[in-house]
Amino acid sequence: MWQLIVLFSAGAYVGWSVGANDAGDCIGTSVGSGLLSYRRAIVLVALFVVIGALLQGENVMETVGKGIVTVELPAAAIFAAMFSAGLFVTLATFFRLPVSTSQAIVGGVAGVGLAAGVDVNLSKLVTIAEVWVICPFLTGILAFVFYHGLAFLLRRLRRPKLWDHALEVLLILSACYVSFSLGANDVGNSVGPIANLGVHSIWLRLLGGVSLAVGALTFGRRVTETVGGGIVRLDPLSAVSAQASAAVAVHFFSILGIPVSTTQAIVGAVVGVGLVKGMRAIKGQRVVGIVVGWIGTPTTSGLVAFGVYKLISSIM
Repeated sequence: MWQLIVLFSAGAYVGWSVGANDAGDCIGTSVGSGLLSYRRAIVLVALFVVIGALLQGENVMETVGKGIVTVELPAAAIFAAMFSAGLFVTLATFFRLPVSTSQAIVGGVAGVGLAAGVDVNLSKLVTIAEVWVICPFLTGILAFVFYHGLAFLLRRLRRPKLWDHALEVLLILSACYVSFSLGANDVGNSVGPIANLGVHSIWLRLLGGVSLAVGALTFGRRVTETVGGGIVRLDPLSAVSAQASAAVAVHFFSILGIPVSTTQAIVGAVVGVGLVKGMRAIKGQRVVGIVVGWIGTPTTSGLVAFGVYKLISSIM
């Protein structure tokens, strides 16, 4: 019993850290465009991540729990995976870096699997890695297409006030959708490893969803500022296009049960709409720094989880 309490506490911590880092993925573009205040936007995130976690969080939770390491892990290994991923994401959030929380937890689970000497499903890892590579390019293309499509439709609204109202409504809807998609995908990253023990109740998804919401509410501003204006300055139409394309991609992969990075999705989308304005509009140095973080995240998290589990095993 005490082991489950410790694991649930670790899952709540991971959920908090994921919510704090990924809140910027949901509303950074909205806040950066100036149409939504941070306070108003973050409340939308908190509400819709819980809804997404409850309604569609099961698929990714199953993949993280039993798809990467197919046998039951010791409780200490699950704790090491979650603690390592949560610590890594917390440090990244402190430094305002939008990292891939999916990569952190997948790397952590794979790391403890190797440390425990059990079989790791390499084909599943390869599939997940392929999606990580494809996702930012996919959302970038979608955002570029969405921008031009929406611009064409909105130009038919000849009254400026009606244009502004339409953009505001679309911005709120797209923020809600990407928050829903975050909850559906990242609840598996926060509490999915616990599913390795056969725990699959709706209460586990609720714990993950609420933890994501609390993280967004308490510590989400730092990364929101990076996503909102650190890559390219966004106008409202660009923000809507970026959020909608990221939401579609993350939701699609959530249905397939693939833990995909909302950070990669939204950054790829922001770069995509930035290309509408030309390459000079994109802050290339910031993008390079983010990409380097993506490459280092699963490796670092996996190594730390490997070491933490070995340390715990030697003490117990």
